[in-house]
Amino acid sequence: MKWLLSFIAGFVSTLVFHQGLLQVLHLIGAFPHRAWNMAPVPPLGVPAVLSLAFWGGLWGILLWALVRKQHGGRRWLWGMIWGALLPSIVALFVVLPLKGMPMAGGFDPKLIFGALLLNGVWGLGVVGLMKLYRQG
Repeated sequence: MKWLLSFIAGFVSTLVFHQGLLQVLHLIGAFPHRAWNMAPVPPLGVPAVLSLAFWGGLWGILLWALVRKQHGGRRWLWGMIWGALLPSIVALFVVLPLKGMPMAGGFDPKLIFGALLLNGVWGLGVVGLMKLYRQG
């Protein structure tokens, strides 16, 4: 059950925390993309935000496996650190090149910092939701 809850926490954290911060950053002019992108993505044609949330759910399982034995502030800290690093590294160094884009967006500091910030907040959201679900 805890693994299903960690998937749900990652999924919801993507929709609320990751995308919420993305929208704030977009509104203040710090990021060009809007949140909650409903454009269909291949191969299934699901909205981009739901595809992202699905992957966020899978990452949520891994993140919870890494931080669940931590307690108190350590869990929050490691949730933010692992949340920032792991999905960002994979996105910047694997996903972008697979999509034909330059590795790490051409090492654009704004893109790298944005990924770390968005995913760090996502990690905090996962930890918070798991606490809400009485798992931590």
